[in-house]
Amino acid sequence: MNMVEMIEKKKRGQALADEEIAFFVDGLTQGTIPDYQISALAMAIFFRSMNERETAMLTRCMAKSGDMLDLSCFGNRCADKHSTGGVGDKTTMIVGPMAAAMGIKVAKMSGRGLGFTGGTADKLESIPGFCTNLEQNEMMEIVSQIGLSVVSQSGKMTPADKKLYALRDVTGTVDSIPLIASSIMSKKIAAGAPNIVLDVKVGNGAFMKDYAEGKKLAEAMVEIGRQCGRRTIAIISDMNQPLGRNVGNTLEVIEAIDILKGTAKDGMHASLRELCIELAAHMAVAALDISIDTARLQANMVLENGSAFSKMQEWIQAQGGDIRCLSDTSLLPISSIKTDILSSNTGFISAVNAENIGHAALLVGAGRLELTDKIDHGAGIVLNVKPGDYVKKGDCLCTVYSNKCADDAFQWAEKAFEFSETVPFKLPFIYETIA
Repeated sequence: MNMVEMIEKKKRGQALADEEIAFFVDGLTQGTIPDYQISALAMAIFFRSMNERETAMLTRCMAKSGDMLDLSCFGNRCADKHSTGGVGDKTTMIVGPMAAAMGIKVAKMSGRGLGFTGGTADKLESIPGFCTNLEQNEMMEIVSQIGLSVVSQSGKMTPADKKLYALRDVTGTVDSIPLIASSIMSKKIAAGAPNIVLDVKVGNGAFMKDYAEGKKLAEAMVEIGRQCGRRTIAIISDMNQPLGRNVGNTLEVIEAIDILKGTAKDGMHASLRELCIELAAHMAVAALDISIDTARLQANMVLENGSAFSKMQEWIQAQGGDIRCLSDTSLLPISSIKTDILSSNTGFISAVNAENIGHAALLVGAGRLELTDKIDHGAGIVLNVKPGDYVKKGDCLCTVYSNKCADDAFQWAEKAFEFSETVPFKLPFIYETIA
């Protein structure tokens, strides 16, 4: 095999053969291909794209470049859920217990947060004692016993993807649909679940800003799953406003607890609850082979009858967390300084810009710019209004929690709220389901 010939081939828009892609990924993993040639091929792919076969082959090879989790002992009742990331997205902490309460086995590996999109592992570590660094055999034992475990992603999984992404990040080739789809799906394939439900976020607070591009990504990932023998369903959901009410690690844990307890049913939580029911329902459709209507009824039932919250208690305790925090959230770490952001206008809230809220949360320490940065688990933002609400000048729009001076954060938070004189048109929250 010759990398120069492969680069030339892709540059002319020709498809790479399976053995060429395997050679490329092997060289990525072994470090035998120079960075400049890896970057050149990534740039050629960026401009010339890849077909469905190429993308699936790249995914399979990257998945096999490191450790792969074997979940076959759970049969088809096992399902994974992945979100492309957004502001206030705490769905894993809610959907995981819901799915487990419905009889689904959930063995999930979650990443760390980077930028203003938080990582589930960081959020769970807000709970005193909760351990995300479990060995695979420990995770499997917990899943066998209670049906759910969430751990931080193994450093030995998909090393080829890590190398390729690092180079894409510094060469302007991140936003390529085949490369994004293969990066996400290689980790999902390596994680072992036969059924995968994807939450593809689109909007100003998401990686995919444009709906059309988000749909292309969703379709590409569903097709990869099909070609790799995994039943894959993608839900395209809105991220032009934060998901739910709370943004920030501890604050999002508290909101997840409230949803599972059934104490968060007002309009501020409606979209979050709706999305969690939809995600859990589609996990059940795939893993339990039931109709979507039956699955939605079951998902709603485990929220209403308390079994999902009971499953959360079992899960937190099994991974070392202090379950007293679930009944008394004041035991969780929350930043000491509270600052209310007051409205300077009277009128209807026409938008709450998720990206601006995300920047504000990042500035108070709820996120990180580099993976080595330390986060403040107790920092974040609690929203008091949503689009369509009527406010008067001086009303509290949101409350910022921080342990440091955060004037810049206050400015970002304030400009997130847009106003109109009339009731704004309500946009759909879940756009489409692709299977």
